[in-house]
Amino acid sequence: MADRFGARLRVVTYNIHKGIGGVDRRYRLERIIAVLRHCEADIAFLQEVDDGVPRSRRQCQVEALAAATGLVHFAFQRNVRLREGHYGNAILSRFPLSDVTHCELTIPLKKRRRALLCHARAAIGGRHRRLLLVNTHLGLSGFERNAQLRKLLGSGVIQRTHRTTPIVLGGDFNDVWATLGRRFLEPAGFRPAGRQVRTFPAFYPMRPLDRLFFRGDLELHHAFASRTRVAREASDHLPLIAVFRLHR
Repeated sequence: MADRFGARLRVVTYNIHKGIGGVDRRYRLERIIAVLRHCEADIAFLQEVDDGVPRSRRQCQVEALAAATGLVHFAFQRNVRLREGHYGNAILSRFPLSDVTHCELTIPLKKRRRALLCHARAAIGGRHRRLLLVNTHLGLSGFERNAQLRKLLGSGVIQRTHRTTPIVLGGDFNDVWATLGRRFLEPAGFRPAGRQVRTFPAFYPMRPLDRLFFRGDLELHHAFASRTRVAREASDHLPLIAVFRLHR
């Protein structure tokens, strides 16, 4: 077993709700920073990340979070344009990122939705392994989510990726009944990272809206939601963390 696996890889997906607390409605990005530091992730998939928006003091949140957490490599996707600024998805990483791609998932008459894809170059025992990272925030209606996953799984980047190449796909799926994995992702070769871990609402989690799935030369060690006091206060979602073992 020891020679099959090179390193552990810790991934978190977290809807940060623009840094606004789910209960007190206060903007305190330092709470999000504390949560991410506690997660000790190598890679973070973030949703609802603000850039230049008055409600979040016009901060470029992805830059602030990268600097404060040590996840210095990042990609950002401005999905929703506001009167001032934008918000969207971000990927933060300890490893260099490349080949950033934006997959359009918007359904007519619905809010703009996209997936953020990129490659990470992870160092393992003096060698490097290439991973595909996919972060998304799916729509609120069932037909919308179904169509979005079909588009994403049919995208050129995923279709061209070899079955043994490690892929981590995650985000806020808004999947109230937790059926999307079984219906769409598992037939495409993806496995769920853990069972249906409840992450929403953060103060009293009842729904597994946030999910991580994986494919290729990865093995799941364990997955869990962080339920610290600050995690229950910082956003309206809890962060979902998965620890993988990455094959050499």
